[in-house]
Amino acid sequence: MQSVEQRRFALVAGEASGDLLAGLLLDGLQARWPGLQTAGIGGPRMLAHGFESWWPQEKLAVRGYIEVLRHYAEIAGIRRQLKARLLQERPELFIGVDAPDFNLDLEAGLRSRGIKTVHFVCPSIWAWRPERIEKIRAAADHVLCIFPFEPELLEKQGVAASYVGHPVANVIPMTPDRAAARTALGLAPDAQVVALLPGSRRSEIRYLAARFFAAAALMQKTRPELQFVAPIIPSLRAEVDALVQASGMAGRVKLLDGQSHAALAACDATLIASGTATLEAALFKRPMVIAYNMNGLSWRLMQRKQLQPWVGLPNILCREFVVPELLQEAATPEALAGATLAWLDAPEKTRALQQRFSELHVQLQRDTPTLCADAIQKVLEG
Repeated sequence: MQSVEQRRFALVAGEASGDLLAGLLLDGLQARWPGLQTAGIGGPRMLAHGFESWWPQEKLAVRGYIEVLRHYAEIAGIRRQLKARLLQERPELFIGVDAPDFNLDLEAGLRSRGIKTVHFVCPSIWAWRPERIEKIRAAADHVLCIFPFEPELLEKQGVAASYVGHPVANVIPMTPDRAAARTALGLAPDAQVVALLPGSRRSEIRYLAARFFAAAALMQKTRPELQFVAPIIPSLRAEVDALVQASGMAGRVKLLDGQSHAALAACDATLIASGTATLEAALFKRPMVIAYNMNGLSWRLMQRKQLQPWVGLPNILCREFVVPELLQEAATPEALAGATLAWLDAPEKTRALQQRFSELHVQLQRDTPTLCADAIQKVLEG
């Protein structure tokens, strides 16, 4: 076995949510193996752990069939170069963090050449694309699952898996400090605040952000006292600034460099893109309106493979529409504004939702970094 000083893992996390998960994973791995060296593709939270990123994480942050096709040559080229480098350097373990379209094929290629592989976050085969199970079986020596029902489902298909809890459930406090968050963001303590989270990918900004800012303009026309915050990935700031200007909301939406958790802690309700951030909003116990819009052909192709009536993670985990989803053509500025304002006028409904989200929070809390390290140690020893 390699000494602690020599131990090297490679990781790939393809977007902001994966970077968050990988940063928490690295907490556990570095506690277990203090001399651990890590490299691959990652974002700022991983870099803060001494991770060496060989390509910018933003290169992989593409969603939707058509959008992926537009960037396919570049992404495929990165994967080929990364695979060649990893086969040459031969880290002891490769960990693919989410990004299944990129990572599963890479993992399968590495595993077939004798490099052990772990996939962190089970692809949502229970929601859509069940055919992915074959890829998972070929790709991963072990899958680290963030939802409690997933290991049994995978093990029935011959895939070794462990439930490690959702790491974000341990980062977000059970009772968020709204007042402290507002003070930190310079927001009035008694104002009604709406957080706008149009997504962390350039394609999401392209298809959703203008609708969100138009909805904010409609909400402020109805309620001039409303305050708005929008956490934005710094690399997308120029594009978002232009959209805010076009919406007439310049100076009325407080743009934040990142700080999505502060925005969710501070707000009364959020208008939010479908994705991992919706679960974070649920853990902050915030009422939300989930929206999504993408290329029309990508949407039609995705719908054909959808297995459940819900798209948003809070609704999937609660098994019912506890928050509204406005998708594709339904995601008009008028509908988004109306559904968001409805939460501000429904304190009893909001309290019931907060209780439901508190129960969900308890279900997802585990010592995730340690459980991940335990499972990975078994893979290394096995």
